[in-house]
Amino acid sequence: MATTTDNANRSVEEAPKATAKVDKKYYETELARLGVELVKQQEWIREKGLRIVVIFEGRDAAGKGGAIQRITESLNPRHARVVALGTPTEREKTQWYFQRYVAHLPAAGEMVLFDRSWYNRAGVEHVMGFCTEEEYQEFLRSAPEFERMLVRSGIQIVKYWFSVSDAEQERRFQGRLGDPTKRWKLSPMDIESRNRWQDYSKAKDAMFAATDIDESPWYVVEADVKKRARLNVMRHLLTVVPYEDLTPEPVTLPPRPEIRDDGYVRPPKDSQRTIPDVVPAKAKKKS
Repeated sequence: MATTTDNANRSVEEAPKATAKVDKKYYETELARLGVELVKQQEWIREKGLRIVVIFEGRDAAGKGGAIQRITESLNPRHARVVALGTPTEREKTQWYFQRYVAHLPAAGEMVLFDRSWYNRAGVEHVMGFCTEEEYQEFLRSAPEFERMLVRSGIQIVKYWFSVSDAEQERRFQGRLGDPTKRWKLSPMDIESRNRWQDYSKAKDAMFAATDIDESPWYVVEADVKKRARLNVMRHLLTVVPYEDLTPEPVTLPPRPEIRDDGYVRPPKDSQRTIPDVVPAKAKKKS
């Protein structure tokens, strides 16, 4: 059976330059095509019992959530889970640091996407002083060994860092202020991060130096253009987890059996609580 990995790379030569906006038609066409390929990949993962961990890290407002949403929107949520953990509880703070993440690792046939991960310790916890220097240094020593252990157990780890410029991050922050549906995303931590751009840069560089290992390398996603970043990361994910097309042949549905008259009378529809239909009829075209 021919591999479909090459399908993920189709049209690469057609893509515009890295910092250019993406043509809407091109974006929608590629998004739909890559979505189909991701469904094929998921079926391969399920059939072969693979265990995949995909980590999404990056600065605030870098576009991680939007990319995860596009990747998973056509996938079966039983086999593709998104994990976005909140602040650790007082009890979790006393546990082995990696313990609360281990509980979310995939079983056979699953892909787990971490919207931020154990790398919180190398980023926000370190920069904002939420961990001690000793805890931070221990993480940099332990994380590579932790990931090597996972890889030896059969889990494949894919790590993405979404890179965004300071000017673009500021534009997105300002956009959140004016959008009620996004204002919740602008937390006090996000606001404070504006003042610590250089500190976060140093933390990211130190994290890469310690944890960019052959067993689980980091892949940088240039994310100043959200649509471009989404297409690029979807295409890349399809190449780093090779798959084959297991799409079953279409089936022919037999005719539905006739409803037999057994004397059963269904209750009237007005006996049920039906939600109001508030959607207007299609407006007439103006002459």
